[in-house]
Amino acid sequence: MRRTLVLAALAALAASALAAGRAAATGLPEEIRQRGQVRLAVNATYAPMEYRDPETNTLKGLDIDLATEMAKRLGVSIAWSEVPFAELILSLQTGRSDFVISGISDRASRRDKADFIDYLTTGAQFFVLAGSPAATETDLCGKRIGTTRSTSFPVQIEEWSAKTCVAAGRPPAIVAPGENSIDVRTQLKQGRIDAAVQGSETLPYAQSLEAGRYRVVGAPFTRGYQGIMVRKEDTALRETLTATLRAMIADGTYGTILAKYGLSANAVAEPLLNASDQ
Repeated sequence: MRRTLVLAALAALAASALAAGRAAATGLPEEIRQRGQVRLAVNATYAPMEYRDPETNTLKGLDIDLATEMAKRLGVSIAWSEVPFAELILSLQTGRSDFVISGISDRASRRDKADFIDYLTTGAQFFVLAGSPAATETDLCGKRIGTTRSTSFPVQIEEWSAKTCVAAGRPPAIVAPGENSIDVRTQLKQGRIDAAVQGSETLPYAQSLEAGRYRVVGAPFTRGYQGIMVRKEDTALRETLTATLRAMIADGTYGTILAKYGLSANAVAEPLLNASDQ
């Protein structure tokens, strides 16, 4: 009897989530419904969030899977375009993208023209080559630290340095901007920088590709969220995407996708709106 009740409850939950996803589709802007397609820009250099499979050259990643499932539930296809990270926000502002899901952090400074549907926890993480003498974060004071120039990490490193290094009488860290995470890791391997910073969600994948190459130093020194970026005036689309993501969380699809990339610990319990305090 108890088993029957549990199965019935699970079935009801799944049906409710499916109904919510179908209802969300009706909230798509008319232009997208008529087109039958959402236009999404992506910077495919941030594995495992989005990247080109080295064997098939196809787009892969957690964001790719999430967006594909959302589009499926909304009854539309996706037209992907690849752009540098610095152009992601511009692509949204100019209408070339309907929304952005591409490893982009929810930052207060980015909310003047866009809202964020937060779907993944993240944090800035120091890492070094395995043979580095750096044992703690303070060992990185005065060192050259590489990171992607168009992200929030350069400012966050400077803030960390002011608090951890300069305030304690240590030399400040030197920020060494790179074009993307691949470029930064290359500079680290070439010895042009002493350490690097990426989002904590990306490092397990990088370490799996090059076993024994990298070592994290300390815990993430910031905490925030990655979000789906939507123009502020597109309230209907924002609510539609939020409802669709909520349904995916409720029926377990979201959790399955995160588990596929080893990021279950980065899950959120429900979609959040502009929740980061960074």
